[in-house]
Amino acid sequence: MDNALEQNITKSSLPDATKPRPVHRLDFPTTGLLIIGKTSASILALNKLFENKKIQKTYLAVTIGEMIKKGTINTNVDNKEAFTTYNVLKTVTSNKFNYLNLVKLEPKTGRKHQLRVHLSSINNPILGDAKYGIPGKIIKGKGLYLHAYSLDFTHPFTNKKISVTKEPHNKYTKIFPML
Repeated sequence: MDNALEQNITKSSLPDATKPRPVHRLDFPTTGLLIIGKTSASILALNKLFENKKIQKTYLAVTIGEMIKKGTINTNVDNKEAFTTYNVLKTVTSNKFNYLNLVKLEPKTGRKHQLRVHLSSINNPILGDAKYGIPGKIIKGKGLYLHAYSLDFTHPFTNKKISVTKEPHNKYTKIFPML
């Protein structure tokens, strides 16, 4: 990934410029937004914002099965506390899966595979999740239906409110045309 970042992001002209680096992670099959730092100071400041939970992340996922419309999941992940709130935006019926849900997810902690583990723990795994999905209900070739949709935070140097979104891939609109 580092090589791709260097080739696609303009280097900073500031004295503490460094190789562009992600300041948080996304699971490999997750699509969407990622914050990249281009200076040592920005990487440190953005890491501090994440550490202090000052960056709000919103994800969209397609889940399988009948689902309670909203809630909080607080199942531990890797023996550490983990919290996620969710809200079902839309549900459609499916011949293969009975129900598919478009779900807005807001993780309050940042554990590895947290959203995938949490949704699986309530028997609503993410569509396309080969690791945490339901055997026999894994679709091949479409990938994981988990998308980092928005990031909201205050810029650490300018103090301006930053709010960015990235619309999900059109595979989502094939299931939920209103997207």
